[in-house]
Amino acid sequence: MTDQAQHPEAEIPGKPTAASRTTLSHIMTGSDTNLLGTVHGGVIMKLVDDAAGAVAGRHSGGPAVTASMDEMVFLVPVRVGDLVHVKAQVNWTGRSSMEVGVRVLAERWNESTPATQVGSAYLVFAAVDGDGKPRPVPPVIPDTERDQRRYQEAQIRRTHRLARRRAIKELRDKRAAEGLED
Repeated sequence: MTDQAQHPEAEIPGKPTAASRTTLSHIMTGSDTNLLGTVHGGVIMKLVDDAAGAVAGRHSGGPAVTASMDEMVFLVPVRVGDLVHVKAQVNWTGRSSMEVGVRVLAERWNESTPATQVGSAYLVFAAVDGDGKPRPVPPVIPDTERDQRRYQEAQIRRTHRLARRRAIKELRDKRAAEGLED
């Protein structure tokens, strides 16, 4: 599908990926820990949502709300004293929705060693107006070959999300027609 077909509001100029890309950094403290003494996954998820929300708002030029989170992956534990960097960018846009890709990196606060990737996620945001209704977003224009790859992968994830929703709805409708309760 062309950007023109996805964005009939052709008067909205596209924005390059780099225009809204951002990094949020936070040092992890004892108040961020779980019962195992490592940083609680929910703390990382909030940072992911915060960074992705900032990117979605920047790209869309206004409020955007989290519609879904896909594939939140935790690769290695984050420890107290780690400086966590959450890097986010818009990978794909529809009429009013955006997929934001997020990479989570961590490094020791007092060492000069390279940061290690500790997680990643994909979130879908919907741009909304003052009444909470969907509003159009500018198309994203991938800057680099890597951004083009991310754009294409985001289209695959979108296709899978829609197919999964459709299949679940069909199953529930079938069960309801058979008089089976959920």
